[in-house]
Amino acid sequence: MDFVQRQKFLAKKSQKHLVLPEGYEPRTLQAAKILKEEGLASKITLIGDPKEIEAVAFECALSLDGDFFEVIDPNKESDKAEEYAQEYVRLRQHKGKTIEQARLDMKKVLNYGAMMVRLGDGDCMVAGADHTTGDVLRSGFEIIKTAPNVKYASSCFVMDVPDKSMGADGLLIFADCATIPSPNAEQLAEIAIAASESCRNFLRVEPICAMLSFSTYGSASHPDVDKVVEAVRLVKTKRPDLNVDGEMQLDAALASSVAKKKAPNSSVAGKANTLIFPDLQSGNIGYKLVQRFAKAGAYGPFMQGFAKPISDLSRGATVEDIVNTCAVMLAQA
Repeated sequence: MDFVQRQKFLAKKSQKHLVLPEGYEPRTLQAAKILKEEGLASKITLIGDPKEIEAVAFECALSLDGDFFEVIDPNKESDKAEEYAQEYVRLRQHKGKTIEQARLDMKKVLNYGAMMVRLGDGDCMVAGADHTTGDVLRSGFEIIKTAPNVKYASSCFVMDVPDKSMGADGLLIFADCATIPSPNAEQLAEIAIAASESCRNFLRVEPICAMLSFSTYGSASHPDVDKVVEAVRLVKTKRPDLNVDGEMQLDAALASSVAKKKAPNSSVAGKANTLIFPDLQSGNIGYKLVQRFAKAGAYGPFMQGFAKPISDLSRGATVEDIVNTCAVMLAQA
């Protein structure tokens, strides 16, 4: 059973309520149709203009009759809309948010969907086919918030490489490839901790986490190396239970023959299943190189560090991408 099949199996078993704030978007509705046909959710909420949603659903040959699909118009005044606005004021009053502003903000589909998940009216949320990553993250940060003891939310990819000797039977976590452009040592440490938890949740194995650099154990001297070294120290201080090591080069992290030469005493080198890149540029380039050159499956980005399951989509996502991302979020919920 590959990664996607396992996530679909777990989603089907858990039967959770999915919120799709871009309910009017054609690929999203096509994905919703497949999710229903495969029995991967107990309910799906589509947010947007009902007439627009119904028109697109008709084109997709999707029936919205019955209890499975719920269509919500965020512009319609209701008890829920007022409850959500009041909660938004409570969350943002330190920033000067007024109830009048909150009522307007709750008419935005991403905010409404995020508030549904925050207050337990939905279990997880997937968006991004029609909004930027920044838009999705903003709603997540301001409304869903990060998990306890987490200051910075980040992202990860699950990579499925043909060489099954690598990672966990060919599966690896890559982080952060989509969220924090230039993390400092504290942020990099939180990315590593969150990615380790993602490894447990997604791959169902214990994380073996390598903090990557162009240096292995001081083979090079540079402020960028110092940042990774400090991040490793912070992780080991905050979470001594995690198997994290670095700084190390990629070949030392993955190849046992190289690990024996460069880091012979490391419990991570040569065995890593979770790779932490020093910045967004290297992470984004790295996952795409592996995807293209190794013909690897690249699933994500999945948000990590949030209090509830939320995920962002590429605006170029295919219907299959959306289905797979929704399945993963439903499984995590």
